Amino acid sequence: MMRRFLILASCVFCSLAAIQAGDYSRYYRDLPCTVKPVVPVQIPQNEVSITDFGAVGDGATLCTEAFRKAISALSKQGGGRVVVPQGVWLTGPIALKSNIELHITGTAIVCFSPDKRLYIDEDGDGRGRVNPCIRASKQHNIAITGSGILDGNGQQWRPVKRGKMSDVEWSRYQEMGGQLTEKGDLWYPWQLKSGYPDIAATPQRQESMRNDLIRLTDCENILVEGVTIQNSPRFHLHPCYCKNVIIDGVTVRSEWNVQNGDGIDLSDCQQALIVNSTVSVGDDGICMKSGKPSAGRTTGVDDVVIENNTVFHAHGGFVLGSETASGVRRIVVRHNRFSNTDVGLRFKSALGRGGKTEQLYISDIVMNDISGEAISFQCDYVNRQAGDNGKTPEYTEEERRWAPQFQDIHISRVVCHGAKTAIKAAGIEGLTCVSDIEIADCSLIYNKVGKDIDEATAQLSLKNVRLIQDKMGN
Repeated sequence: MMRRFLILASCVFCSLAAIQAGDYSRYYRDLPCTVKPVVPVQIPQNEVSITDFGAVGDGATLCTEAFRKAISALSKQGGGRVVVPQGVWLTGPIALKSNIELHITGTAIVCFSPDKRLYIDEDGDGRGRVNPCIRASKQHNIAITGSGILDGNGQQWRPVKRGKMSDVEWSRYQEMGGQLTEKGDLWYPWQLKSGYPDIAATPQRQESMRNDLIRLTDCENILVEGVTIQNSPRFHLHPCYCKNVIIDGVTVRSEWNVQNGDGIDLSDCQQALIVNSTVSVGDDGICMKSGKPSAGRTTGVDDVVIENNTVFHAHGGFVLGSETASGVRRIVVRHNRFSNTDVGLRFKSALGRGGKTEQLYISDIVMNDISGEAISFQCDYVNRQAGDNGKTPEYTEEERRWAPQFQDIHISRVVCHGAKTAIKAAGIEGLTCVSDIEIADCSLIYNKVGKDIDEATAQLSLKNVRLIQDKMGN
């Protein structure tokens, strides 16, 4: 009788644990606006290992075909879990299909091959693009889970700036081969000693072809949970035009000086949840982007909750932009930590890429060691690639139609210990670009400038905001 009771109790516990793991309702309690919640992603119970299809985890054997066969076999069964067991698994790009979960176990590292030829998109649009390391397009119910590592081998793709390198780091890159600019201020991974051939006519053209580590496009019902995503050639985790996206407990990391190495970017996604994650990267940490309206696609960023995340190094902890053209609406950012970012809360856009924000609520943020601004609104941002000439762009009348409209933004209970500038804001003369911004009940310790606000172009309401200068710079 006791044994039956214990078995029954164990079954009930496991059932409850499974329900708890997929219960995200707690993140939608006491929200300051109505946000459409995410729903759990359902994956069929079937399971295979990549070793069943010839994969060898010795770090040397290319396993691209084993990944493809495993995903294809499960897809024919209606879907299921592809398990990556202990080992170092060298592979080319992986394409996920509907109802597939890629599960990286805790003792597994998936290392993407440095052979750039493997990523050429043979079915592309003729513009010489390459495939992401992991991709999915127009699929549904897809998941990437586990506690293992996905490594994008990004040093094989990225240029590096001399000014961001120590002597030791700079020497290590040059030991790889590569090409320096005439000034010696920029290194390209071109004609490397590894022997893998280049795939473009010039190092600059090849640099522009860099791929994301994970890019999911036009997909619905996505779960990315637990994994470490590191060392991407470009952006690390990048859902685009997706709906019902759950990012829970992931670690995203790269060196602090990685060019364009964004952490988590949502581009034109609706109904998303980003929670319990840690980011430390070379560009923006957690970023929302919205491009211009596109025929046949739902554009804009809507209904997003971002909670209980930590961002270490990044250009910004939470970032909006620079593309905001189709609008950013109903975003709640609360109970997050930023430590050693360049900017804490960063709102950036420009003519030609701006749009309207609505119902943004940011609260209960703690920060320290912010090298720039704790809170920043910028409307003249220029996205500069490596080797850019630095000239100020000239805008057409059509581009001026797409001006930033940062408005209906509510920031409260932010505590920052240590920033160069507490609050910085500027709009564009003759346009209403920064207005209806409420900042309340904050304590911001700065060491250079308290308020750098262009009152002619930016209207901010500050209520019970303590700006405290630390003259010692502590």
